[in-house]
Amino acid sequence: MTDLPVTGPPGGFFLCDVLDAIPKGDMATMEHPVFSLSTRPDLRILRYEHAGARVTVTPSVKGLATIHDKDILIYCVSQLMAALNAGRAVARTLHLRAADLLAATGRESSGDGYRRLREAFERLAGTRITTDIVTGDVETTTGFGLIESWEIVRKTRGGRMVSVAVTLSDWLYRAVCAKSVLTLSRDYFGLRKPLERRLYEIARKHCGRQPAWRCSVEVLHLKSGSASPRRVFRKMLRDMAAADALPDYHLEMEEGDVLRVRPRAHLVAPPATPPTISEAARDEARALRPGMDVHALEAEWRGVWDRTGRKKLRAPDRAFLGWLKKGGA
Repeated sequence: MTDLPVTGPPGGFFLCDVLDAIPKGDMATMEHPVFSLSTRPDLRILRYEHAGARVTVTPSVKGLATIHDKDILIYCVSQLMAALNAGRAVARTLHLRAADLLAATGRESSGDGYRRLREAFERLAGTRITTDIVTGDVETTTGFGLIESWEIVRKTRGGRMVSVAVTLSDWLYRAVCAKSVLTLSRDYFGLRKPLERRLYEIARKHCGRQPAWRCSVEVLHLKSGSASPRRVFRKMLRDMAAADALPDYHLEMEEGDVLRVRPRAHLVAPPATPPTISEAARDEARALRPGMDVHALEAEWRGVWDRTGRKKLRAPDRAFLGWLKKGGA
């Protein structure tokens, strides 16, 4: 089980103060349909089962949380991940400035923008999920909200929210602490159509940087959570492929009722040169792991480097020895 850094800063909350944090989304809700794609109040109970995962999403009287409401969670996850990567303490309750959230997610800062933001908080808190999806090595089978609670901490004389406190669900917070997240394009927030957002999430999760990913329209219809009939859904896919406006990815319909997803050129990085280890570092490795084959250890470490994104290392010796000291192999 992942240890959760719940102590955080003094006061038991995390202050969202990271300027220009890189957008991040949790992998569980990118993989499975949790948010409504409707632009009207959606009072359906959503049930999804695929490849061993089961999800039931129940709305409040305000309706299901929408894919646009998810902007709030993306902002919170992005702030927490930026802090974790900087070595800062975090907490499940976040204090944020409403204006910063609106600016970061490309929303209007008008009175209507603040009203819609408040409604989004209400839907996120009211929508209940029951699932056995694992986050942070923990399988949750009880019901929970996408956020546990929220409150306006400070508002203007006219009643407009200035700062807000949000407490994330344990389920989502575990995913962040386990770093079960993926970087999103900043252009994601410019996508106005709900299905475009959902298709981008699915492409980002399943295609990533590999040359191509294919999925049948039948399975994609299920994974998207779309309430449209399949023939309408297929037409929407064809229109999206023709428009070619999705960030990071091209879409193409193929024979056999299959959608093909390919990354755009800027995502396909040139192959990285495998890191080399000096003989001096191998000697230190032998001292750390007496009796073990240092070349086998080096090969295993290179495998980890390959599986975790093949990042360019400025100091391969230090990275290799640090991996050993942290319990690698």
